[in-house]
Amino acid sequence: MGEHFDDLEVREPAERERALFEALPRQLANARSNAPGFARTLTDVEPDSITDRTGLARLPLVRKSDLVTLQARQPPFGGLTATPLGELARVFASPGPIFEPEARRSDYWRMARALHAAGLRRGQLVHNSFSYHLTPAGAMLESGAQAIGCAVFPAGVGQTEAQLQAMVTLRPHAYVGTPSFLRILLDKAVETGADVSSVTRALVSGEALPETLRDAFTDRGVRTLQCYATADLGLIAYESEARQGMIVDEGIILEIVRPGTGEPVPPGDVGEVVVTTLNPDYPLIRFATGDLSAVLSGESPCGRTNMRIKGWLGRADQTAKVRGMFVHPSQVASVVRRHSEIKRARLVIDRRDGADTMTLHCELDEPAGEGLRAAIVASIREICGLRGEVELVVPGTLPNDGKVIEDLRDLR
Repeated sequence: MGEHFDDLEVREPAERERALFEALPRQLANARSNAPGFARTLTDVEPDSITDRTGLARLPLVRKSDLVTLQARQPPFGGLTATPLGELARVFASPGPIFEPEARRSDYWRMARALHAAGLRRGQLVHNSFSYHLTPAGAMLESGAQAIGCAVFPAGVGQTEAQLQAMVTLRPHAYVGTPSFLRILLDKAVETGADVSSVTRALVSGEALPETLRDAFTDRGVRTLQCYATADLGLIAYESEARQGMIVDEGIILEIVRPGTGEPVPPGDVGEVVVTTLNPDYPLIRFATGDLSAVLSGESPCGRTNMRIKGWLGRADQTAKVRGMFVHPSQVASVVRRHSEIKRARLVIDRRDGADTMTLHCELDEPAGEGLRAAIVASIREICGLRGEVELVVPGTLPNDGKVIEDLRDLR
């Protein structure tokens, strides 16, 4: 391995897109034939007809927020796995609980690519402070490190003094874990005089990495990059040395959709991250993560040519309770679809004189009269079951932050 993990990272974008959508029909056929949950939702889908992003966008979403219900109805995986339980390597449980499978394949979660980009190389020792208990984070990073050819110290979480002593004795080259625990370890090292200078690289995840904290790590000699992964999907995107956005993994198809819908947003707009994985054991098709992000234009200066995203920008689930009733982003999307004049909309919830208020701010390309306003008000009432006001605004008025519902109430 050189600067890049493999040649896939530097393919021409058109070549990558062609390869992904040549593989997708096979994955759809696999899901429909071997995963009962997908057999139901993809019954009317002809796999060979889904050959581009337009076709993919017509398929139904599988929402992470629905996994608890799906798995309770059909344990343990909601009928979404294509490999029988007894043929898996391990099963994990994340809060919910949500159960996740690990198959008997090297680097099952595809984490080696992110670790390589963070500077890890064969023959190094990695100090792994991700949890090994119930959840898969520790195993995810361990399998990736071992695929590169690294040895791993399975530190897990907690026991700061014991972990620090292990670092002093074993002299690891790199740390993987949360940024907050790396800070705890480095601060404790300063306090006790422990020599942890062997650690010069870190790959962190699971939490935000503020630039001030990254700079603090750099000042202590630890070059720190981050990655974006989930227990369901494995690696989604990762930073390179260029540190200009996160580069999408080669083993997935990533879309950004309008929250509450499955409709792709224009390039650059903030929306919900939806992932289709080519994992044959857990063939998640249009898996809606609930996370917000946006696509960055152009390619990374590091030479990797895949799509880049801005990283984690918040949560897409913006459901709010107004006057005793829930209002969902999907309902706002239904209102917008009824009126082609609306280019973008945001429902703002507030309180006035002790009562909840709803105002739908609608961007329009052309000025409109009271007739359109009244029609939108009627749609809100019919779809949401609540009275709402409408404010018509010019394009560019609403922030590009992925919010469909903004709740301004102080409910403390």
